[in-house]
Amino acid sequence: MKFTRFEVNSAVHTGVIENETVKEIKGDIFGEWEYTGNSFLKSEVKQLAPLVPNQVIGIGANYVSAKTDLPESLPEIPVFFFKPVSSVIGPEENIVIPEGIEQVKFESELAVVIGKEAKNVPESNVLDYVFGYTVGNDVTAPQFFHSDGHWTVGKSFDTFTPLGPVIETELDPFQVKVEAKLNGEEKQNSSTELMIIPIRKMISYLTNVMTLKPGDVILTGSPVGAEMVGSGDVIECEIKEVGTLRNTFAAALEGAKTV
Repeated sequence: MKFTRFEVNSAVHTGVIENETVKEIKGDIFGEWEYTGNSFLKSEVKQLAPLVPNQVIGIGANYVSAKTDLPESLPEIPVFFFKPVSSVIGPEENIVIPEGIEQVKFESELAVVIGKEAKNVPESNVLDYVFGYTVGNDVTAPQFFHSDGHWTVGKSFDTFTPLGPVIETELDPFQVKVEAKLNGEEKQNSSTELMIIPIRKMISYLTNVMTLKPGDVILTGSPVGAEMVGSGDVIECEIKEVGTLRNTFAAALEGAKTV
């Protein structure tokens, strides 16, 4: 199923997309829900980020260019970071480049949405705790990375975590490609089999550190090919089985000047 959040007449709803129709639902998508009987054409609604995450966790430097480049042994402690929920936006919204810099970096990613509370989960059972998958763009301003290796500020600006267009619950995450087009030109196109830390190991590791909750989003890393971009550039992050997440980069508005 393809779950979506959408806006009609300034009101926010949740729904399921079937072909070109959005069927409204009520309740908890991670628990009990039901159809309301209301439906809309996709062309009549504004799609939002498909959920308001409980938290957003990313993994860094997680792809190689070819299977022959995969390491024989995995890092003992993978590189994880948090992104604030306030950075989340949806399809077609502008990604705002922070004042004082001219470029930021796009990073197209497969995003995992957790559906059940998970603690100390073995790799073999990890997918039982996954609700579905969406597309993420882990926008980054490396100019704000700390010299000691702290990434938080460079990952945390408002609008730096586009998600969407839907949460797809019927997806084999090991059989998809993560793609990105910049102004119509392909920049990223890699199978998830090129991940250094595989999805099962990634999530299992996290559950041994923290309790994952329904609505947690895990950004699983970005393939080779991400680039710095500037105002006016259009990025389309895509996983064909999920959809295309399209956003435009925009310069920050100058602060109001006092007389």
